[in-house]
Amino acid sequence: MTTNTHTTRAHSTGTARLEFAQSAPKAFRALIAFDAAAREGLDPALVELIQIRASHLNHCAYCLHMHTNDARKAGESEDRLHMVAVWREARHFFTEREQAALALTEAMTLVADAGVPDDVYAQAAALFEERELAQVLAVICTINTWNRVALSTAKVAGTDER
Repeated sequence: MTTNTHTTRAHSTGTARLEFAQSAPKAFRALIAFDAAAREGLDPALVELIQIRASHLNHCAYCLHMHTNDARKAGESEDRLHMVAVWREARHFFTEREQAALALTEAMTLVADAGVPDDVYAQAAALFEERELAQVLAVICTINTWNRVALSTAKVAGTDER
C-alpha cells in the first residue's frame, strides 16, 4: 500500500491511519448529510445526550470530547453531563423522554449483546411520536458510525477542527 502524506497521520503506535474525509469524500459527505437529516426536528440537547452516551459505550474519546463540548456550548449543565454515564442511578437529572432515548441508545449501541429489547423499544415508542422515534433511531445510527470511523482512524480527542 502506498502512503499518501496528505491523507494519513501517525497513530501512537507509529502506524499511519488515513484521514477519512479526504480519502472517502463522498462517503464522508453522505454521512454528514445523514447526520444532519437525523437531527432534524429533535431537541439539540437530546441529540447531544444520545451522542455522549453512545460515545461512552464505544470508548470513543474523540467524539465524547466533541459532544460534551458541544453540549456545554448549547447550555447543558455540568451536573447532567457528569451523570450521563450513570443515568439509571441518577434518573432525576433526566426527563422521561431522555431516559427512554438513553435506554434505546444503549440497546442499539450494544445490539450484538441482546438486540433491542421489546420493553426498551416500547417505552421509547410510547414517549416519542413515530417521526421523532425514527429521528432518534437515525441519530443513534449516525453517532455509532462516527464513533467507528473515529476509532478506526485513531482520531485524537481535542483535535476537532470544526
